[in-house]
Amino acid sequence: MFISPNPPPLDKDALIGACARLPLAIDATRLRAEVDALPESMWETRGGRLGPHDAARAVFLRGYAPAEGRGKPIEDREALALLPYAREIITQMLQASPQRCLLARLPAGATVPPHSDNGPYFHKTIRIHVPVITHEKVWMYCDGRVYNMRPGEIWALNNNAEHAVWNEDAVRARTHLICDFLPAPALLDLLGRAERDLGAVDARIAQRLLAENTAGYA
Repeated sequence: MFISPNPPPLDKDALIGACARLPLAIDATRLRAEVDALPESMWETRGGRLGPHDAARAVFLRGYAPAEGRGKPIEDREALALLPYAREIITQMLQASPQRCLLARLPAGATVPPHSDNGPYFHKTIRIHVPVITHEKVWMYCDGRVYNMRPGEIWALNNNAEHAVWNEDAVRARTHLICDFLPAPALLDLLGRAERDLGAVDARIAQRLLAENTAGYA
């Protein structure tokens, strides 16, 4: 599905704030089992993602990274057929039209430096994060606050704001299902009932990430 050029940019500050936890829950064990069963060969590249995502590995489930996707339709990729529960989450739970969707693995000790996502696509879609494999030392930073997202939860992220990730653990990786959606009444209703103000100000984490500030990335 292509995005119409006509809708105005979304006011994500009003819709989401920085990060908001949706009033939904998933079967974290089932989702992790599906992802764990993917062939390791699928994780060998960044999936075409560039810039601040250099450290991460990616498996695209729908669409392509911006660097590879110009002119290509946003449609299901081969890997999605191996993940029936992920497909259910993407196509049914959010009740909105999915756009680009991927699994992103951030290795132990790695960061996604501070950046913001700009351009027509990012201003007209809502970014959803579903933690798949994570732990207590993964820090999502957005708009000055730090969040710890747990398996079983679904979060909206204001990716127009400056955001970053730090996997502080020396051994364990972090994997999220990340999907963009066009706004729809059901999804907007979920955002209206979402929990906000769950982040904390943490100078140590902020300083660690902001030391890698890469404002040129988009």
